[in-house]
Amino acid sequence: MVEHLTPTTVFKCLADETRARMTLLIAREGELCVCELTAALEQSQPKISRHLAQLRACGVLEDRRQGQWVYYRLHPHLPDWVHEMLKTILAANRNWLGPEVQRLERMRNRPERATICA
Repeated sequence: MVEHLTPTTVFKCLADETRARMTLLIAREGELCVCELTAALEQSQPKISRHLAQLRACGVLEDRRQGQWVYYRLHPHLPDWVHEMLKTILAANRNWLGPEVQRLERMRNRPERATICA
């Protein structure tokens, strides 16, 4: 599906604020698990999972399972223009993700994250 990404597809996929925030957080961090996104966005796991499924379906994200956790990252075959767009948006909107980034920063210690993820 990634080879068929058009601006319309990408913008429709990111038009929801939660999906946009999730995608930018993942682009910033490289990879995040469901529990990290749940804590960072302060939303329920079912809601986060539903949005992640939509981002996977449109080809923006890819997932991998490691033990009990599922991790998400930008799809490795995203076109360069998508990476550049996300990079530009991140650089120009640091304050927009401020609270989410702060919550992630507090989760940096793996035992704390493991407790939250359990």
